[in-house]
Amino acid sequence: MSTRGTAAVTEGGTAVLHGIGVSPGTAYGPIAQAAAPVMPAADEPAAEDPAAAAETAIASFMDVADDLDAKALRADPTARDILKATAMIARDRSLHREVTKRLHAGSGPTRAIAEAIDEFAARFEALGGYFAERVTDLRDVGARTIAAVLGEPAPGLPDLAEPSIVAADDLAPAETATLDRSLVLGIITRAGGLTSHTAILAAQMGIPAVVQLPDATTIPDGTLVSIDGGSGDVVLRPDPAAVDAQRRRRQQLSAALAGVSGPGETSDGHRVALLANIGGVEDAELAGAEDLEGVGLFRTEFVFLSAAVAPTVEEQTDIYRRVFAPFSGRRVVVRTLDAGADKPLAFADLGPEENPALGRRGLRLSQARPKILDAQLQALAAAAAATGADVKVMAPMVSTASEARWFAQQVRAHGLSSPGVMIEVPGAAVRARSVLEAVDFGSLGTNDLAQYTMAADRMEGELSELLDPWQPAVLAMIATAADGAEEAGKPLGVCGESAGDPLLALVLAGLGITSLSMAPSRIGAVRLALRRHSQEDCRALAAAALAAETPASAREAVRASLAPDLIELL
Repeated sequence: MSTRGTAAVTEGGTAVLHGIGVSPGTAYGPIAQAAAPVMPAADEPAAEDPAAAAETAIASFMDVADDLDAKALRADPTARDILKATAMIARDRSLHREVTKRLHAGSGPTRAIAEAIDEFAARFEALGGYFAERVTDLRDVGARTIAAVLGEPAPGLPDLAEPSIVAADDLAPAETATLDRSLVLGIITRAGGLTSHTAILAAQMGIPAVVQLPDATTIPDGTLVSIDGGSGDVVLRPDPAAVDAQRRRRQQLSAALAGVSGPGETSDGHRVALLANIGGVEDAELAGAEDLEGVGLFRTEFVFLSAAVAPTVEEQTDIYRRVFAPFSGRRVVVRTLDAGADKPLAFADLGPEENPALGRRGLRLSQARPKILDAQLQALAAAAAATGADVKVMAPMVSTASEARWFAQQVRAHGLSSPGVMIEVPGAAVRARSVLEAVDFGSLGTNDLAQYTMAADRMEGELSELLDPWQPAVLAMIATAADGAEEAGKPLGVCGESAGDPLLALVLAGLGITSLSMAPSRIGAVRLALRRHSQEDCRALAAAALAAETPASAREAVRASLAPDLIELL
């Protein structure tokens, strides 16, 4: 039986629930439910001594921050930066002031914290972009602080006694980042989205994950389930024969992946470079040891976002040198600072905007504050010369050919020979030929391209279907950009999360995409899929996906036409 309701969850027998798969792979095991946050009492009285209550609340916020910093020291590289950023939220003085104000206005100790968190969450959601992505982190900080004030255990997972599938309303980075991979078989959440921290970290850690599953929090502890992080299917009390078949497929896939290595190419030798997305030095060091062809997206925001003043050329050079060092002789595609009103910098404030997601971010900020870009390009050139990496530099949020020409001039003036642009705005996609004629390469940011094409905020979990990269309209936009790139004679890659879906990778190759950049854990399956199909096969799969009317039918059309030996594996 297939359902999206809750009735089947409490009944005996097998039931199939459907969510959105965000980290591929399959798993089987008992459910372990995360504890819900402790909520303030509805009748909590006002604080008898507001000043003393404020001191207690602020001390609790600082304890939470210290605990997050301690977790960061034990976390994987990708999670470390997220945890440190979450600790900064807990130390935010404006949040502390809001709590203090509400305590003096008559709120109780924990209700003042909850009200302040709600206020800041509303502000973050209104700002969109980077801030909207931090709402889950903000609420996690609030829940942990309330628990600390009450002397209760922090919300989240209990200590796991056996390998389990974790179920939660949503998992904050502090929880996802510290999961024990030997005990966490998979993740399912009621909330979340394709680009949520749960999705990104699960993919980075190689843990199958399904989000937007309405019944996730109602499945009783200990219920045996199987999950498919590719299709988004969650089966309650699955038939033993189905579990055995799933286990055999995992073993067969592992064996198949072990037999394929080297560069990305189709069965007839058409090359599609396989690259890694990285966000810092530790990511680079880990990815550099993997069987991949380089880096397709190095996000440089971590260098800037926590800085009170602009990082110096020397400071940036040191960081970039350490990122490039593991890739001597291999390409590293660097995205220049993608910040602005939705990722504000203390040293580059352009003032408030009505709609930050459509405001002066990315390249637009660089044009308004050229000294920031100038320093970054100087540092990138120095680090490239010192390491021997094949450094290519691209600008985010490029909309027009004139913007592309301006950026190319800046890059070449600093001795960097390979300027490129991100194509994540529909205007740039439909004018890809003229935009790419001004530079050496392009890279499609499919997350933002889907958001702008479908007019759907990427942080709205309820709109996840519109943001599905299998949306035929999004695929048509990618096809248009790829056609323009071919006319311009320039390579065009994809560096969004969609690049790591082995089925969609075949479609992208068929559309003319020349490189795919993804979480390193996904490269093996994509390499395998490409090696089992010719470029002509990929073109036929792309045509089938473009002819579909829905994301589900597009994916099913491709799956139905896979190479026979892969149908049961991917």
